[in-house]
Amino acid sequence: MNNPVLNVKTVCKDFGGIRALDEVDLVVNDKEIVALIGPNGAGKTTFFNCITGIYTPTSGDVIIDPDASGHHVRINGKKPNIVTEYGMARTFQNIRLFHSMTALENVMIGTHCRTKASIWGAVSRNKAAREEEQAVIEKAYHLLELVGLSEFADELSSNMPYGKQRRLEIARALATDPFLLLLDEPAAGMNPQETLDLEQLIMDIREQFNISIMLIEHDMKMVMSMSDRIYVLDYGRMIATGTPQEIAENPTVIKAYLGEDHDD
Repeated sequence: MNNPVLNVKTVCKDFGGIRALDEVDLVVNDKEIVALIGPNGAGKTTFFNCITGIYTPTSGDVIIDPDASGHHVRINGKKPNIVTEYGMARTFQNIRLFHSMTALENVMIGTHCRTKASIWGAVSRNKAAREEEQAVIEKAYHLLELVGLSEFADELSSNMPYGKQRRLEIARALATDPFLLLLDEPAAGMNPQETLDLEQLIMDIREQFNISIMLIEHDMKMVMSMSDRIYVLDYGRMIATGTPQEIAENPTVIKAYLGEDHDD
């Protein structure tokens, strides 16, 4: 039996007279890896923005069930920080790190939504605040080790190689303790070996954290090898969904990516 942790129902998003998303339906089940693919300009990042609070959908519903227990929460119009507190964390197509901070500090910031120290406790550095700070540091180090960045802990994020910065963004997202991790083109700019390593990392994250993962990605080899299910978006409409094999053989998907068939 499937246990949805994210259920998106007929979501539309208009920008003036332009409809960027048109009645999009999508489900992510517990512990599932789901890919959202489509040509450039299909509306994939707009979709991510609508479900994470950056945009408010024009219509439709975004419903989450963080522990797959049947307790549904409608999050339309919630601010991004509230969505993060509910347990949806994301990375961005254009890396968004604090470049004047170290890798360790970037990950520590991700824990902010889960910390409990009061302002007074933080200022006075009472015992509870000190213990919590130490726990945050240890958690951040553990996450850096998990993503293969422990040697960069004290390095400014701006000085790190591009592929390492993408991994750092993933570590920071994991620091929020998500039930659903959203990755927007995580393999962008990576060489083939880095992409293979990233694929293994994502699979390991699913197993170690027991979370669901959804990714936007253009590397079809990566998508086909690791996804449980794939959704295909084109011109703001969902044109197909299925297993990797079903998507690879779907003529509508092939047409969306390659255009009309031509005679030789």
